[in-house]
Amino acid sequence: MRERVGPPADYPARWWHWLDDGRIQCDLCPRECKLHADQRGACFVRERRGDAMLLSTYGRSSGFCIDPIEKKPLNHFYPGSSVLSFGTAGCNLACKFCQNWDISKSRDMDRLMDQAAPDQIASAAQRYGAASVAFTYNDPVVFAEYAIDTAVACHTRGVHTVAVTAGYISPAARAEFYADIDAANVDLKAFSDDFYVRLTGAHLAPVLDTLVWLHHESKVWVEITTLLIPGANDSPAELAAMADWILRELGPDVPLHFTAFHPDFKLTDRPPTPPATLSLARRIARDTGLHHVYTGNVHDSEGGTTYCSGCGVPLIVRDWYNILDYRLDDQGCCSACGTRLAGHFGKFEKPFGARRIPVHLGTAQG
Repeated sequence: MRERVGPPADYPARWWHWLDDGRIQCDLCPRECKLHADQRGACFVRERRGDAMLLSTYGRSSGFCIDPIEKKPLNHFYPGSSVLSFGTAGCNLACKFCQNWDISKSRDMDRLMDQAAPDQIASAAQRYGAASVAFTYNDPVVFAEYAIDTAVACHTRGVHTVAVTAGYISPAARAEFYADIDAANVDLKAFSDDFYVRLTGAHLAPVLDTLVWLHHESKVWVEITTLLIPGANDSPAELAAMADWILRELGPDVPLHFTAFHPDFKLTDRPPTPPATLSLARRIARDTGLHHVYTGNVHDSEGGTTYCSGCGVPLIVRDWYNILDYRLDDQGCCSACGTRLAGHFGKFEKPFGARRIPVHLGTAQG
């Protein structure tokens, strides 16, 4: 077994208050779990112990990898750069189709074999040449204290931060959670509350509220992902309604990614998403007026390419996570007409590519 290093696992949690009946209510997310002594919340990693709330996964990770930023997916946030990715355990949603269920639904804390303090993670990102650190694999909302401290450490070292999240967070916590987050990919799982209730155990409205707040009240760069599940959330009417809401509430320049489902966890009775469904969804969203709509988890050069919203020329040609052509200047402007592409860009050098490099931080020094 690897030597355990770093901070203690049981860490004082924030965002809770006492109820009149003696229970503690967690105020981190809309679930508002109300706990007796020694009870855990729905996420399983936030626990009442005595008269306090603790986070059991602070400083403990399911593993670290260097990924392409496009894998998050983020197509308008320093394209071609690499990102140090990690997660912990637990989740505040109960998605029957979860594709990281062995991590997000794990109740075995001993699966968390890598330990690292926030500054160790920021230091490792520098050492490996990663432009960003991503909180991903499971939802960083449930390890918010760890994510916040790590984001602060990253900014101290000039490293960007990324949250890959379902956006299920309470208004009481989100300003602090996102204060040092540079970019977020928010998983908009469907545009139906019935879908959220039946397949995720949550509700749609808080996610839409988070998206509106992020776009209008924060400096976080936002992209949206929807996993299209055949017969569940892929009807043309629902896709058109989703695209219309994004256009109306967030504007035409927020990138939208439609990705392919494959049977997993508790939803194995549905077939994989046909590529034609992804192409149709992309066409519906673009016809609605969204400028940047992508397909994911498939080889689709047209669906992976970024086009200029001014003159329509291809600016970033992709095949899955590989960048085949890049036609932006260092300020993110089109080389043909000068229109600035929405997002964050810098000097583009050799792209990281589609590699995935596992790294171990357990003995890293900050």
